[in-house]
Amino acid sequence: MTPPDASQNRWSDLDRPPLNVAALRRGLLRPGGLWTSLDVVNTIGSTNSDLAGRAAELSEGTVLIAEEQTAGRGRLDRTWTAPARSGLFFSVYLTPGEGVPVHRWGWLPLLAGVAAATGLAKAAGVDMALKWPNDLLVTVAGEERKTGGILAERAANGVVVGIGINVSLHADELPVPAAASLALAGAVSTDRETLLRGVLRSLEHWYGEWRAADGDAAESGLQAAYAAGCATLGRTVRAQLPGDRSLTGEAVAIDGDGRLILSTEEGLQEPVSAGDIVHLRSVEGGGLA
Repeated sequence: MTPPDASQNRWSDLDRPPLNVAALRRGLLRPGGLWTSLDVVNTIGSTNSDLAGRAAELSEGTVLIAEEQTAGRGRLDRTWTAPARSGLFFSVYLTPGEGVPVHRWGWLPLLAGVAAATGLAKAAGVDMALKWPNDLLVTVAGEERKTGGILAERAANGVVVGIGINVSLHADELPVPAAASLALAGAVSTDRETLLRGVLRSLEHWYGEWRAADGDAAESGLQAAYAAGCATLGRTVRAQLPGDRSLTGEAVAIDGDGRLILSTEEGLQEPVSAGDIVHLRSVEGGGLA
């Protein structure tokens, strides 16, 4: 890891100033809170890979933020690239412990999605939606686009949850046409410290509620919150499944295990636990504001 250069002028790029680690620690680390340590590095391959590699020695609530990632990863081994200081790229280490059965840990990426969407909606003033299982969507010029993603992976006795959010990217900086940024969606604030505090406080809240309910997504309100903000529900979708298989149907529900339930033309209710989802038909609704 490369630590931030203390001699760097914080305001050398007024559009994309570096994060102030001291201010973030003051605002987020508190006795009895979830977040126990917070570090910011200038450049790293992947925050998820770094925490996963050190997970056995980490305490719960470790937060690692990168100003730039050179080998950022998404689901299905996809890469995540963005200019330095143009977004939020961070990972956290969580240990649900004995109180939450391991089979319920699969809710963590969905929990992170709800937390990120609600935190960003409040801090950035942008309507957010969720695409199952782990994409954060905004609307730009009437078109739904991806502005963030989540990657969760088991490590040691816990889970590393990585979140990447495009904040200030301009149109000519987008990696693909279907991408977006909070700035392009008309955010009232693109101050990354404000946005990061909003997301981490929201994540602490939802994680606390979920753990208090022993990981029961229905009892904690997580299942209902995810469904309310999920743009996938009510749409005809195609699920690209492992083994080069696909399944098409209407997305009708998120079940108690976090799976997407598709209603097929044959009248079957098919649960999808993993796969790449393609929205085939648009509908109104699905958003967290």
